[in-house]
Amino acid sequence: MGRMSGKVAVVTGAAQGIGRAYAESLAIHGAQVVVTDVQDPDEAVTAIISAGGKAIGLKTDVTSDESLSAMVEETESTFGPIEILVNNAAVFAALKLKPFSQISNDEWDLVMRVNVRGPFQAAKAVVPSMRKNGRGKIINISSGTVLRGAPMFLHYVSSKGAVIAQTRAISRELAADNIHVNTIVIGLTESEGVKEHAQLSALRAPTLAVRAIQREMLPEDVLGTMLFLASEDSDFITGQSINVDGGALNQ
Repeated sequence: MGRMSGKVAVVTGAAQGIGRAYAESLAIHGAQVVVTDVQDPDEAVTAIISAGGKAIGLKTDVTSDESLSAMVEETESTFGPIEILVNNAAVFAALKLKPFSQISNDEWDLVMRVNVRGPFQAAKAVVPSMRKNGRGKIINISSGTVLRGAPMFLHYVSSKGAVIAQTRAISRELAADNIHVNTIVIGLTESEGVKEHAQLSALRAPTLAVRAIQREMLPEDVLGTMLFLASEDSDFITGQSINVDGGALNQ
């Protein structure tokens, strides 16, 4: 019996990268996982099932209430009420580093729509299902760029700062429902998107230089924190931001 046995978990943006790692880890520990993404999630689902896990894949747009509603309905029909939501979907790897004065309004709005409104809409969609369970865990994903005020990435940094603020506010509203809301603040991670992004790859050396733990951060480095926040081990923790970056920023 895994620590997540019997739990139903939804992971957004989970077709690849860190999101896929979250989904696979939850499944390994016994959760019934719903892999959602605007991209085809079938490969990730096949990998989970091949490893002995339980999963379904649903193409879901976190900026569409209709798409999210259909996802919740299909999840409950297949596995039952949702207990865990990992709000991972975000616009990141497709962005180019540039001065804020060169960011178009359309690009700004896209980042805010997915990275800020997306977690808000996903939370609204799953909370009624969590209330059926009498408990829930919402895990938002932010970025260490917020804590150090990283330049040349203003729309992304601003969106991830908003995620922390959103976490603090919504945690107050949902505590009475036994729903805990927390954020993982992650450092630059060797995901597929980072490896393929020339500008982000250039940030590896200076990022590594300021880490207390002198190595590159891998997707698996954040999984323990995610599992902790998804489990009963964190039942007296809500509204918090946990920094996972190898000690680059000591707070």
